[in-house]
This record gives sequence, C-alpha cells and structure tokens, in this order.
Amino acid sequence: MLRRLRPSALALALCLAAPGAVQAAEAGTRTTVKKQDERLQVLDGLANELARSMKKLRLEGHDAPYFISYQLKDTRSHGVVARYGALFDDRSQREAKLAVDVRVGSYELDSSEGDEEMPFFLGGDQGPTYLAQNDAPLSPDPRALHNALWLLTDEKYKAALSNFLKRKASGVYAAEQEEERAVSFTKEKPVRFVQEPVEFPFDKPRWLEAAKTLSGLFRDYPEIFDSEVRVTGDKVLRIQTNSEGSRLVTEETLYAVHVQAVTRATDGQLLDNSRDFYAATEGELPSFEAMREETGKMIAELLALRTAPVIDPYTGPAILAPEATGVLFHETIGHRLEGERQDDDNEGRTFKGQVGNRVLPTFLSVVDDPTERIFQKRTLNGFYRYDDEAVAGKRTTLIEKGVLRNFLLSRKPVKGFTHSNGHGRAQSNRKPMARMANLFVLSDNQVPYPELRKRLIEEAKRQGKPYALIIRDITGGNTNTSTYGYQAFKGVPRMVYRVDVKTGEEQLVRGVEIVGTPLTSINKIVATGDEFGIFNGFCGAESGYVPVSTVAPAALITELELQRTVKANERSPILPGPWAKQKKE
Repeated sequence: MLRRLRPSALALALCLAAPGAVQAAEAGTRTTVKKQDERLQVLDGLANELARSMKKLRLEGHDAPYFISYQLKDTRSHGVVARYGALFDDRSQREAKLAVDVRVGSYELDSSEGDEEMPFFLGGDQGPTYLAQNDAPLSPDPRALHNALWLLTDEKYKAALSNFLKRKASGVYAAEQEEERAVSFTKEKPVRFVQEPVEFPFDKPRWLEAAKTLSGLFRDYPEIFDSEVRVTGDKVLRIQTNSEGSRLVTEETLYAVHVQAVTRATDGQLLDNSRDFYAATEGELPSFEAMREETGKMIAELLALRTAPVIDPYTGPAILAPEATGVLFHETIGHRLEGERQDDDNEGRTFKGQVGNRVLPTFLSVVDDPTERIFQKRTLNGFYRYDDEAVAGKRTTLIEKGVLRNFLLSRKPVKGFTHSNGHGRAQSNRKPMARMANLFVLSDNQVPYPELRKRLIEEAKRQGKPYALIIRDITGGNTNTSTYGYQAFKGVPRMVYRVDVKTGEEQLVRGVEIVGTPLTSINKIVATGDEFGIFNGFCGAESGYVPVSTVAPAALITELELQRTVKANERSPILPGPWAKQKKE
C-alpha cells in the first residue's frame, strides 16, 4: 500500500513529555560491556518507556491506559533473482518496525473496536496533522528508541481515547443486544522467554550460481516465454514486552527457493507452473540436483498443458491430492474458524453458535498446531513459539470427529472461551488477529490410494458420469467470509486429470477452477488416502501475510463443482524469442 509522506515540521501537542536527557542509570547502561546481549538492551529500553507511560501517561479529565504493549520486529533479508540464466536482482536489506498497542477502559470493555487509523483531536473535529513513524533504530540506542516509542504511544493513546468515547456513545442509539457479547480483551499470564541467538548464514555465491543455472534450463524451451528463479532468506528478531509483565525475545529464520514459469496454450490461455521449496535453515533446503529434477518435471508439465484439451464445466466425483485437500480445508474451514469473525456483524459467521454440533463427517478432525516444526522431515511454515500478543502457541483441536470444539483465538475472545490459544498473528507491525498456523486434517477412514481411485470410478459410474477427475496440484485459493456476496470459496487447480470410467485411462485437461459453498463441499468427502502431503505457503488476511502450512491426506469427494476459468485468447509474442532463434541457428 502507498504511504503518505510525513511533514517535516513537528506540530503536535503531546500528552507526555519527551524522554529528554537519559537518566544516570540509563547512561550507565550505555557504557556496559559490549559483549552484553544487545537484544536485552533493546528489551530493557522497551520496558523502561512502557513503565514511564503506564505511570504518567494521562490526559486530564480522561482515563489512563490500562494496558500497553510494545513490540519491535527486526527483519533481515537476502535475495537473488535470475532469469534466462542471468542475474537480475541481488539485494540485502534490514528494517526494524515498532508495534504499539495502547488500550483505554478495561478488559471487559475497552477502546479496541473502532476506527484506529483516523482518530480525532479531543479539542475539535479536526483530524491529526502528523502521524508518527513506526520505524525503530537498527542499533540499541536508548534515546532514539525512547523517542520513537514516545511519539507512537502518544498517538495511540489519543486514538484509544477517541475510540473509547465513540464506543461508549454508540450505546445511546444502538438497540440492546439479544445476546451478550464477549469481553474486549482476555487476561493472560505474563510469559518470559529469551531465545538463544539463531545463526543466519546465506551462501550468496552458491545461490547465485544455482539461480542462474536453474533459470538457464528454460532457454531450451522457447515456448516457455518467461521464467524466474528466486532464492530468499529471512530472519525476524522479535522483542516484546507489555504492562502485564511479559518479556519475549524470539528469532525465526525461513529460507525459500521459488521456480516459476509461464507459457500460453495454443488457444491463448495463460498457463503458469512453479516449484516452491521452504526450509527453516539453509542446510535443510533440497540439493541442487533435487531442485533441478523438479524443475525438469515442472517444464514437462507446462509443455503438456499447452496442448491439453479444455474441459467443460463439471459437477461430479473427484479425488483431491493431499495438497489440494489442505487448500480446501484452509479456505472452507480454517478462515471461518478465526475468532474475530464470530462476533463481527460484517462476517457471515458460518460457525457461530455451533460448538458441540456436527459440522463435518464424523471420521474427520481438524487441528491447528503452531508448535509443530517438522513433519515427515519437512519444515512447516506455520511454526512459532509465541504469537504476536505474547501468548504461547497451543495445539488446538478445532473439530473432533466431525464435532466443532473450538475456534482459532487471539486475545479478542469469543463468547464461551475466556483465553487465547496463541493464534494472534500479524505481518510486521500490523494489528494481530486470530490466524491459522499449521492446519492438520486427520481422518479415521483412510484407504490406500489404489482403493481410493477404485472408489472414485465406482462413484462416477453410480452417478452415470462418463469420467471422474483427479486434481493432483493446486496453486492456492481464496474465500469470501463476509456478509457481502455469497459464502463461497475458489481453488485454482493446476494439474487436473480426467479419468475414463470404462478404461481407467487418465488425460490431462485444463481451463477450470474449483468453486462451491463451504459446508456443502466439505461434507461431500466420503474417504481419504493414507498418506499425507504438505502445502507450505503464505496466507493473506486483514493482519497481513503470515507463513502457514496445511497437512492433509488425499480426499474422495462425491460432488465437486468446477467452472471455466476466465477466457483469454491473447496471442503469444509475435516474434520468436532469442533462444528459439539461437536454437534454429
């Protein structure tokens, strides 16, 4: 998103004096032994300014804050990008962002609901003329850090007062609620955890060579007119404290290799394919030989898709590969179990009031577990120890044998649940909300894949269908959970195979996407495979993009609907590419 340029002049009345000269105790801290953990110096700096704000911050005639949280995220990133065998981008960067949460009122009713982005001054109807920056110093400088926190805290306090007054005033006109809503904020026990520093190597020469070599493979296939290989490494240092006494220092690293390519079918449809490799450490990434082999398979798939026939819209039985099953549950179930959506009048609230009721076939269970780091020797993207609200991530059974048991909960509670289960997540310094981490789909009705395929054909025959479908790969999906529009989801399959019910032969097809309504589609599952697959990626929602994973088996669905993708008959490039010319010569 675009950010407005800030004025150079400081023209803002502040509720608390600037930190000013560092006190003697702080001055002494700056001269301590350099070997002291700089992370703890930053943590102490956050705690000192927080204590000052909790003790002194108050606008005369109005409430003081009852809760303040400070979080600093220091992100280091490395990345190289190659195309056509040549290096196109090589960069490293570092940034530190502050997230400040100031709440007025009480745990039962506070300022957290309302328009926090555009507060008004209490002395008039004019909006703010200056917005504080959320950047933090990249070195442990107490004065600079305190100044950044002072400005942000003041801004957030005024916004909280504004929202709290508006929230109380809204009760004058609002009709009494038929049912009592949950409190504003959960009370949680303070946590203290300082993680050992995590190494963050990035062998740039190695990855430069790997990216150039892998991207160079596409030169032999001029039909694939564009491609990219991107290698990234990211490390996030999180330092956090709050007025309840929590003090956290955590570090997480994530490495990735993304191989992407695009071509067009003979009728002009744009086709893409990719391979994505994730790992928590550099050494856990696949070998170059393994990535080269997968790139070769990806190229073969793209070339096959170019000439594959376009399938008509379809409603009938299908098998979803494990990754596709995971995406289906992520979109149809996971997002609808996020706690904030249960009491939001703008949300469809599919599962509100359904705790204790059956919502899935009785052989299916759904669990979200942020504490699981490795599954079948592969990194799970959604691992973390503590969420962005200083609550330990907890393994949470959402659906047990078809019965709804729980929601994904942040510190914004759902009626009937008094505590967070550690799922308050956010990208960078955005406001946390309940999000998925590692979503597991478990089944008590597992059969080997050959048996699952046999049942697929039998079901197609029973329905009088000439063929059934197997969806072996999927790029991702999206869903609408709001009251505006239909409660629906969409998945974008990549490798779809049509299975002839008479011969059992499979044919690659293209040109369709999965659509449907959540509960109807998910309750058509009648059996699953006995092997699990992992879908690693990032999920985007109101609190930004967060790393997530799904772990699921293949699933047999008696009725799945696929519609035609948007038709596009754009021409391929008119002149042959340079690699085609070189090949002919």
